[in-house]
Amino acid sequence: MDKQTLWQSVQNKSLLEDVAKGKEVIWLNEHLTSTQQALAKIPFTMADIDDAEERLARFAPFIQTVFPETAPQHGLIESPLVEIPAMKTQLERTSRNHISGRLFLKQDSHLAISGSIKARGGIYEVLKHAEDLALAYGKIKQTDDYTKFASDEMRTFFRQFKIQVGSTGNLGMSIGIMSAALGFHVIVHMSADAKQWKKDLLRQRGAEVIEYDDDYSKAVEVGRKLSDTDPNSYFVDDENSKTLFLGYAVAAKRLQKQLQSLNITIDAKHPLFVYIPCGVGGAPGGVAFGLKQLFGDAVHIFFIEPTQAPCMLVGMASGLQNKVCVQDFGLSGQTHADGLAVGRASGFVGGVMKHLLSGILSLEDYHIYDYMRDIVNTENIFLEPSACAAFWGVAQLHNPQMQQYIQQAGLQNDMQYAIHMPWATGGNLVPADIRETYMHTYLT
Repeated sequence: MDKQTLWQSVQNKSLLEDVAKGKEVIWLNEHLTSTQQALAKIPFTMADIDDAEERLARFAPFIQTVFPETAPQHGLIESPLVEIPAMKTQLERTSRNHISGRLFLKQDSHLAISGSIKARGGIYEVLKHAEDLALAYGKIKQTDDYTKFASDEMRTFFRQFKIQVGSTGNLGMSIGIMSAALGFHVIVHMSADAKQWKKDLLRQRGAEVIEYDDDYSKAVEVGRKLSDTDPNSYFVDDENSKTLFLGYAVAAKRLQKQLQSLNITIDAKHPLFVYIPCGVGGAPGGVAFGLKQLFGDAVHIFFIEPTQAPCMLVGMASGLQNKVCVQDFGLSGQTHADGLAVGRASGFVGGVMKHLLSGILSLEDYHIYDYMRDIVNTENIFLEPSACAAFWGVAQLHNPQMQQYIQQAGLQNDMQYAIHMPWATGGNLVPADIRETYMHTYLT
């Protein structure tokens, strides 16, 4: 899009001028409505999330068989929810402001198998595709014991099919590891910013990795074209996949049970604030949709993006969704937050989030390393740098715009009862030497 047309078309022009200068901004969603009104416009319901949850339950015996690390949870791939009071104190110290309420970390960084939030949607989509094929070819019935998927017979069957995906890293890991475990020929198209250790791990697990000297969008574009030419190939489309989206949404039902086990109430007087790092949008969008289904207006969801790759922010704030990319605004799209290095957001997710999302914040890269060191030093929890963007939302609660949001929501007298939840998106599989390098990375 040429510059003149762009600036004539955009909403929130002054905010986007700051975005174009690489400044940290906060966009509050002017289209936010009541959850009931918003959900009425979305073509998914709670029944779709329930269906996804039931499918994951059917596959639990297979998952437990092939990935013994899931045995303690009987094949359920779920992450811990932990309170992090020492990190809260550190955030208060660095932001020089009191944070009302309690701080909990949702550790999707520690999900089994692939060590990131992508273990939710990515693994779910592979399992659904495997089930669809097995049912279509009469290899299995839904009432069967799904440990059958671990048999040599099924692996031989799946070997004739391909699964392909474009990724900056974590989605490729979840797709690659699970596809290879089932026997598929899996091809992961990796963008230039994908970390070498992720490519190495995928190859070790049996995936074919194709590397690109270009960004995420190019890897997806080429991967999709190659897959479309092969009738036996299935492309996992992070930008448009409703299956991925619903796999992520199951997280909300799991979180609800965890909160109940901790005797934590979420309602109008006990709000839940969730902060999720955002790349193309599929994972945070799916989680947000699930949370809104269960907690309605009591949950307030903010996405966090790097200042050089705020693709969802420019898409939603401009009103142009995936018709624009960050490069249209003169931004590089390059960031140390490799999982967030996306230039163009999912138009599908942007549309679903239009009336559900509270807002989006952007941050400069140096913060992610500072927060990474802080969470290690205060709570002895390692997260990859991309995941640490989530803490920015909590640190900015004192910002006048965030305070404006709290007042508009009528929560100024209820924040003492709030639960703040940064959603940690990855990190558990990062090798020790890479962790050490991260710990000594300082940006200005």
